[in-house]
Amino acid sequence: MPETPDLASKTVAFLATDGVEQVELTAPWEALRAAGATVHLVSNVDEVQGFAHLDPADTFPVDRQVHDANPSVYVALVLPGGVANPDALRTDEEAMGFVRSFLGAEKLVAAICHAPWLLVEADAVRGRRVTSWPSLRTDLANAGATWVDEQVVVDDQGAGILLTSRKPDDLDAFSRELVAQVAATA
Repeated sequence: MPETPDLASKTVAFLATDGVEQVELTAPWEALRAAGATVHLVSNVDEVQGFAHLDPADTFPVDRQVHDANPSVYVALVLPGGVANPDALRTDEEAMGFVRSFLGAEKLVAAICHAPWLLVEADAVRGRRVTSWPSLRTDLANAGATWVDEQVVVDDQGAGILLTSRKPDDLDAFSRELVAQVAATA
């Protein structure tokens, strides 16, 4: 079994709002924290309402409001899914500005399930190889991506690294790859 990297010097932002698929927030969050990373929940609300599919689940206190969060503090951005969460964030100018700042700085951006909608909105998938929840396939292809049906996809052929995954069943693989990619960041 490979040794878990020490991420004590790394800080990672999670961008989410109400309607986030709870397990897509908590599983990678816990994996990063277990490796020593500092994680901040960034949002456009004061407290994020998680969901287990369509049922309300737990709420999570927000560490930073998106308009107050400084992208330069973070080595990576994680975009958890759920349907309502990325759909709401992609129409929020401040949230999209936050996403674009990571892409513009060529930092790691990790998105799971429906969260690649934010990458489409940011025009960040053209020429990139990605995966997502199957219903986003056409959206991603129309935005210029090559969509594949794989557990985890790492595309480092463009500006920054895009790490994408399909669904909650892929969270173990997504979280392992996320920890490895964060460990490799400068």
